[in-house]
Amino acid sequence: MITFIISAIIVGAITGGLGRLLIPGRQEIGMVATIIAGIVAAFVGSGIAYLLGFEDKTWIVLIVQLVLAVICVGVVSNSKGAKQGRG
Repeated sequence: MITFIISAIIVGAITGGLGRLLIPGRQEIGMVATIIAGIVAAFVGSGIAYLLGFEDKTWIVLIVQLVLAVICVGVVSNSKGAKQGRG
């Protein structure tokens, strides 16, 4: 269980960081929000790839996870900007 949590945090950090790099401009979110967005993207992306029958194609799973990470980071960044009155 601990290994699963640690690996989820590591994958989330990498996926969230890459997703953040792919969005142009500056995102006003912190490291914890980036990791959480990456974890969500990794889990949902793996689930979508599994439902589509691509669980054995690692590169397709990674592409789906990265696309979802970009979307998650963008949503978190925009929602934080809207709360601060910059939306």
